[in-house]
Amino acid sequence: MGAVGSVDVETLVIGWLQAQLGSGVVVRDELDNDLISELPTVQVERVPAGDDDGLRLDRALMDVNVYAATRSEAATLSAQVRGLLLTVLRGSTAGGGVVTSVSTLSAPGWRPYENTGLRRYGATYELYVHPVS
Repeated sequence: MGAVGSVDVETLVIGWLQAQLGSGVVVRDELDNDLISELPTVQVERVPAGDDDGLRLDRALMDVNVYAATRSEAATLSAQVRGLLLTVLRGSTAGGGVVTSVSTLSAPGWRPYENTGLRRYGATYELYVHPVS
């Protein structure tokens, strides 16, 4: 969490995405040991980078990985998540914060994963968030 105080951007994004995607998709920060039984799963992790102004504005870099049974399913869900982040989350108030900006740093693409029973697509986003006044 950055200097914004009460806004944990990772928790904000996880809760917001879970509400948008519904109960058919698991959204979490850490993967379960039995991930294959919880597909599809969206993993949201704040990258240890970015910056804030020391007062109110937090610049958070977020990795978003999508795990699904097939490459096509992972690609489709990853594109859906990207669309939601860029068009719906931007300008929204959620989790005690206002998301003023969302941009794609690395577009969704296939990423290898050691378990051949599932497929992973990942992307990196930059979010600017400040607490609700």
